[in-house]
Amino acid sequence: MRKKIIMYTDGACSGNPGPGGYAAILIYEGNIKEVSGFEKDTTNNKMELTAVIKGLESIKQPCDIEIYSDSTYVVDSVEKGWLFGWLKKNWIKSDKKPVKNVELWIEMLKYLKIHNIKFIKVKGHSDNEYNNRCDKLAVEAYKNM
Repeated sequence: MRKKIIMYTDGACSGNPGPGGYAAILIYEGNIKEVSGFEKDTTNNKMELTAVIKGLESIKQPCDIEIYSDSTYVVDSVEKGWLFGWLKKNWIKSDKKPVKNVELWIEMLKYLKIHNIKFIKVKGHSDNEYNNRCDKLAVEAYKNM
């Protein structure tokens, strides 16, 4: 039986583009692991994607994972199937424009093949303890770089 992991993620950016940070909190059987980092020149969407990828990188075996994110960009791209459509159309969106952050989406696809992942949208900056903690870690990451 696969292990079940709950993951919360968030990305933050000062300016867009500008310095940014990401954070992921992984919860497994009552144990909590926090992952965070920064980039000097990035965008909010890149940090949202990076938060998910860095969290997934830290998982060493195939698992069932619920990922909670306040990023509509990340959640809808996977859960509504846009990511798979972009892949089929050689990274071109339905509006005929190229997909942004292709290298990160390619990395995400790697983890979607390894794990059973479900993305769940949460409201940002509300009363979700772990989402708020991720936001704080992401902001601290770029402010302290």
